[in-house]
Amino acid sequence: MANADEPAEKIKSKKIFINHLDSFQGRNIGKYLSRCVVGASLEEVEEEDDHSVTSVTDKMKEGCFEIVGTLKDKEKPKPDFAKEIIMYENKDQLYEYLVECDIIIYDITEDPDQIDEAVWAVSELNSDMDKIDKSKVFILISTCMTWAKSKPLDPDDPEIPFTEDDYRRRKPHPNFKEHISAEKTVIKLGKINKSKLVTYVVCSGLTYGAEENIFHYLFKSAWHNAQFLQCFGDGKNIVPTIHIKDLASIIQNIIDAKPKVRYIIAKDDAQTTLEDIVKTVSQNLGSGKVKYISKEEALLSKDIEQADFDMLLVNLRMDAVFVKESMRVNWVSEQGLIENITSIVKEFKDTRSLQPLRAAILGPPASGKTTVAKQLCDLFKLHHILIKNVIDEELENLKTKANRTNEEDMEEDTDNSAQEAQDLLDQIKESQENNNGRIDDHFIIRFLRDRLKSMPCQNQGFILDGFPKTIAQARDLFLSEEEEEESEGGARNYNKQIMPEFVICLEATDDFLKNRVMNLPESVVNGTHNTEKELIRRLLEYRTQNSDDETVLNYFDELEFHPEKIDVNKDTSEMMKDTVEKIRKIFGSPRNYGPTPEELEEMKRIEEEQREKRETEEKEEKARREAEELQERRRRQEEWSTRLNEVKREEYELLEAQSIPLRNYLMKHVMPTLTQALIDCCKTRPDDPIDYLAEYLFQHNPQID
Repeated sequence: MANADEPAEKIKSKKIFINHLDSFQGRNIGKYLSRCVVGASLEEVEEEDDHSVTSVTDKMKEGCFEIVGTLKDKEKPKPDFAKEIIMYENKDQLYEYLVECDIIIYDITEDPDQIDEAVWAVSELNSDMDKIDKSKVFILISTCMTWAKSKPLDPDDPEIPFTEDDYRRRKPHPNFKEHISAEKTVIKLGKINKSKLVTYVVCSGLTYGAEENIFHYLFKSAWHNAQFLQCFGDGKNIVPTIHIKDLASIIQNIIDAKPKVRYIIAKDDAQTTLEDIVKTVSQNLGSGKVKYISKEEALLSKDIEQADFDMLLVNLRMDAVFVKESMRVNWVSEQGLIENITSIVKEFKDTRSLQPLRAAILGPPASGKTTVAKQLCDLFKLHHILIKNVIDEELENLKTKANRTNEEDMEEDTDNSAQEAQDLLDQIKESQENNNGRIDDHFIIRFLRDRLKSMPCQNQGFILDGFPKTIAQARDLFLSEEEEEESEGGARNYNKQIMPEFVICLEATDDFLKNRVMNLPESVVNGTHNTEKELIRRLLEYRTQNSDDETVLNYFDELEFHPEKIDVNKDTSEMMKDTVEKIRKIFGSPRNYGPTPEELEEMKRIEEEQREKRETEEKEEKARREAEELQERRRRQEEWSTRLNEVKREEYELLEAQSIPLRNYLMKHVMPTLTQALIDCCKTRPDDPIDYLAEYLFQHNPQID
């Protein structure tokens, strides 16, 4: 008997190759198997431990399968669950990696281009069996479309489902003939040397779960609050389906048990029509409405490809008998998509991080709540909940329902609904008459709670604009419909579906708010609550309801949703951009799909227009500056020329003024004698006139005389 203190024998890991680890099926199957201990599916699992194989193996990294594989997009990073990504330039290099693996899995359902590679891989392994020491398991994941045109087992009873025993009778859809050819090759090569190469074909139903695959167009449209979901044709066709984790669990069983059956059908226990699937998704994630469109219209949709369209229109009853009778599958969705829609919708939202962002922006009147809320709703794609708009829309809806009582073709339950709508309208009208035109809070709370529980608000989230204003309103609005037991730290009796996770309070002084309203244009103020008299009344009411000791913020504080207070007194930015940026950082990253392709195109167009506008403005600004500089140079040159001329004139005048005494002196004392000397010189015409003049001036010098 072994000593209890002796360490248990270590479980030897096995290496699994999976093609395209960045595809939906490759990624989810690889992630699942990477957490599974080798041989775990052969052991009994306790019923109460939900998904025990996965949860246990999360902690048991030792002995788990090692995942290696390829990527369709080689630019993508290595997935966390993969040990290695195989990069190769030719098939010879790829084959060197394949022979090192214990299990080779090829999925040909998502990328038909992988069919040739899968057939090549199994063929090469078969031809080299003599050179390979360890036995290999080759698993081909194929599609139920290889059965799409199979004739019924009993023409008189077409509802009898196909099983694995009927796989030789299967007939493929015309667009899936290559798939069935690959299936036959894999089965055939697995019979040649069973001790060295064991092959399996897994005929998979249409996969769902996680971030969704072929049904993603439905989930995405519903989450985006489409008016209705599209159902192709009449929707009466039976669609074989399986949750992606259940498919991975079946593959785990094949790897561990190596069953003798080589062709295995993998699907859940449901026989569901396309119509039922579309309706269920619409009711649990969208508007609840369905629109039936023709096959021709469907082909024009950008959201679906031809292969997916063919799969969605398949009409096929199948039963995974071998899986149910011989495998220990850790089922996530054994009864199918419809029976498990709640958990599947949650899984879809969690996997894609599509969690609603719920917030309330509170504060005194004119503090900018609506200005800020509108911008945040546009930025985060949230629903702006403005009380006045909600009341107006709900009253309009009630009037519409009430008016339907006159239609002859209304059903009985609709008539009752119409009567209830009319009764509620009468109660509201009576309330307004008794309250000077105001509606009682309990009607407003009812309207608001219905709006916050609506699918759009539950999908994307919302921002409550300026409500609740009092603790009483907050308690009534967020009160849980079911009585909850007290938990540690006090009661937590609130509705988690609609309770804001972010509470923002804009704070400002009365003087600041009055000045802000006084500076608004008269055209903006007229007809609103922002007149000076009305603002003073509303400010007084707000300060009374929110004193230092009692404020609506205390309600959120008690529930540990601590409000963020933002001082807007110093926010002088346009449209309060500074405050919006502060709140954006508090909210964190958006929790949605991000911009749609159309929005991305529009953003690109706007960015291009802005770039061109900036370039044009820069060119115009440069030309303007050059023109101004040229004009300035000309002005300075003219000014310089003017100043130069002025200086010359002043110098000339100065010289003229300075020359007057000298000229007078010359005229009086020099010029008479010199003039007479020149006259005599001209008369005499001496040989040396200069000497003559000198002698003449010397002789006639007045001083000598």
